[in-house]
This record gives sequence, structure tokens and C-alpha cells, in this order.
Amino acid sequence: MRTLKPLALAAALVPSLALAAEGDWLIRGRVIDIAPTSGTSDALSALDVEVEDRVVPELDFTYFLTRNIAAELILATAKHDVDSDIGKLGTVKHLPPTLSFQYHFAPDATVRPYLGLGLNYTRFYGVDLAAGANDVELEKSSFGWAAQAGMDIALNKTWFLNVDVKKIAIATDVELDNGAELGTLDIDPYIFGVGFGTRF
Repeated sequence: MRTLKPLALAAALVPSLALAAEGDWLIRGRVIDIAPTSGTSDALSALDVEVEDRVVPELDFTYFLTRNIAAELILATAKHDVDSDIGKLGTVKHLPPTLSFQYHFAPDATVRPYLGLGLNYTRFYGVDLAAGANDVELEKSSFGWAAQAGMDIALNKTWFLNVDVKKIAIATDVELDNGAELGTLDIDPYIFGVGFGTRF
């Protein structure tokens, strides 16, 4: 009987240890559709500027601070065509790393939904824009909020399917190369993602 007591205690502890998520890492690879909801101000409004959708790969890293609360960092880059009423203005590339804090409602279930809020920093580079004879320049960087909702669906103990949607505030000031200010371009994309992840 004395030998059985430690064994019973160990067996009772195993499920709780296996279910604890604090300190876990998730890595996800997604294919994302970046769908800007373009808006403009001042002189840009007359041009009806529109930033086109782009489908790109994305990588994210998530660390569980507690069983339910996690921090996620997403990494992706994209090149967008920029159109207007006077024709194609050119292309622009951006790198928008986003850090979000998430609440995972059922971290031990097969279907694990979560919500997140965070901060986005966007760096614009590879800007190749022109309006008539003038080159168009963008403010180099942007800060904005980010919100997300998604779920992980367990396939086995290690791998899972992920679906995710984000809304990110991205805006940049626009001017001609002669210094004339054109206004603000609000890109503010929805980001729809689907992919796979692993937990360790």
C-alpha cells in the first residue's frame, strides 16, 4: 500500500503538468491575404488612391506568459501596387512587425479560440511611386494599433491548424519630391491568414 500511494500521487499530477501552457512556445507559418481598406486626405482624395491586395507568407512566434495569456510577434513583408484615377502610381514595399497580447480561452481544448490586441510598427522601403513628372515619397515609418481574432485546431499533440484575422492601423504622410504635401494615405489592412503551427 505504501508503494501505491506515491504512484497514485504521480498519476494525479501528470494530467495537470501536461495541460500547463505557461512557458510554451508556438511557431506558426501562414499564408496571408493583406487587404488594405485605403483612405486618403487632402489632395490625395481627388486621385482616389488605392493600395492593392497582396498574398504573402507570414511567420509568427507566440510565447505563453500564463496558461491563457500569450505574446505574439508576426513577421512578414509585402509589395503592393498603388493605383489612382490617373493610372498606376507605382509600387511600395513594407515590413510591418506586430506585437500582440492574446487571451486564449481554451488552451487545452481541440479548438482553441483567442483574441488579441497589440502594437504595429511599419517600415516602408522600396518606394517606387510617381505622379506625372514628380516622384512621390512616403513617410518612412508608421505606428498603429492592431486587433486580432483566431483559433488553433489541434491535429495531434504537436501540430495544429490555424485561422486568423487581424485589423491593423497603418498610415503614412505623402508628398512630392519637390516638398509639396499631398496628404495622408491610410492603408489600414485586414489580414486574413491560414496555416499550420507546432507547439514545444
